[in-house]
Amino acid sequence: MRELIYVDGQWGPSASPETLDVVNPATEEVIDRVPAGSPADVDAAVAAARRAFPAWAATPVEKRCEYVAAISAKLKERHGEIAETISRDMGCPLTISQRVQAALPIAISATFADPALYPAPEEVGNSLIVREPIGVVGAITPWNYPLHQVVAKVAPALAAGCTIVLKPSEVAPLAAYLFAEIVAEAGVPAGVFNLVSGLGPVVGEAIAAHPDVDMVSFTGSSRAGARVSEVASATVKRVALELGGKSPNVILPDADLAAAVKDGVSNAYLNGGQTCTALTRMIVHSSQRDEVVELAGKAASAFTVGDPGDPATRLGPMVSATQRDRVRGYIEQGIAEGATLVCGGPEAPDGFGTGFYVRPTVFADVTREMTIAREEIFGPALSILTYETEDEAVEIANDTSFGLAAGVWSGDKAHATAVAKRLRAGQVTVNGGAFNPMAPFGGYKQSGNGRELGRFGLEEFLETKAIQL
Repeated sequence: MRELIYVDGQWGPSASPETLDVVNPATEEVIDRVPAGSPADVDAAVAAARRAFPAWAATPVEKRCEYVAAISAKLKERHGEIAETISRDMGCPLTISQRVQAALPIAISATFADPALYPAPEEVGNSLIVREPIGVVGAITPWNYPLHQVVAKVAPALAAGCTIVLKPSEVAPLAAYLFAEIVAEAGVPAGVFNLVSGLGPVVGEAIAAHPDVDMVSFTGSSRAGARVSEVASATVKRVALELGGKSPNVILPDADLAAAVKDGVSNAYLNGGQTCTALTRMIVHSSQRDEVVELAGKAASAFTVGDPGDPATRLGPMVSATQRDRVRGYIEQGIAEGATLVCGGPEAPDGFGTGFYVRPTVFADVTREMTIAREEIFGPALSILTYETEDEAVEIANDTSFGLAAGVWSGDKAHATAVAKRLRAGQVTVNGGAFNPMAPFGGYKQSGNGRELGRFGLEEFLETKAIQL
């Protein structure tokens, strides 16, 4: 059992005697326990990070990047263990854990091992403009991509010269514990990286409120992000937020319909639909409604529900009973509000009385005022909406309080790109364009502020100083 926290280069007991169960969502069995954590633990971790900051900030960026490279190499060495751990911890099918959950952090961390990402000093008139590490960073990460989100914050913060206090999600914390082991193995100096497990309202708020934390980087729900901002505002610290989404997927009439729908369903169901960028609103021309519905139902039926360890499984359980019940509740609400249930539904999949499973679900005839078209479900539930004109398609796509991601499909790439520029979202894929780990990642509106990944993600952890000469 991992009933320890990692502070100042040492594993030790929490000041809190309470522990939190870690539950395998496929079996509902307790597989581990972690400390519930306390404000006293946060105080100790922040003090260690504050002590370590001057020396770490003064370490040449090339040397800091060598540590990041060592972390990346060790993530690669433990790829299989990481994938299996995440599958047990949060229910992601092992094939996806191997390809995404464990592989993506390797790629992301490697990008931050390049010191060339660090911005060079520049002269503006009689001023020398330099960038400096912001200080102690509080990183609060979610359960859906429990290692990727850790790496997307910690790797650039380390490269930038910051020290870190990490609070992983209490729902799926085990990958973060493996990461702490790797940081220690890489020889990162004591106090530079610290881990305190626990609940958001206790440990998370203590980090956000702490006067010696200079910045908070948070990924999670918009509601929780608003609370982090509120708590952090008392000390006027920088806050970077990567929050929710209700992302549109606009399919124009000249698109390859079969490819667009198949890819769209796969995107919406990735990681059980527990993905903030999931394209959960498929927006199609009314004349193609019937064909799209047929194609979407067929694509959804290919998502085999099952044990995450089975190579045939494409849809594992939701991360928790709470999440399962939330998703089923949205499906029930969609039916009650008059959407057409194409496939799936709120009942447990056949043969799965144990485990937090949800049927792969598709709704048609969804209108934009329906709850399932406006609120983030975070499960395998796709809504199909129709439009008459391209302007209406763009209007529907932008009719949301979120703005994290979007997609456009067209037989004319230039046309699709023009439509993509009209969508209010932080990243837009054209015809299923591949994820780019060097591109900025973040959202408009209530999807947050700030950017992760590449040089944009590194710069979030830097202050700008003008030296007048």
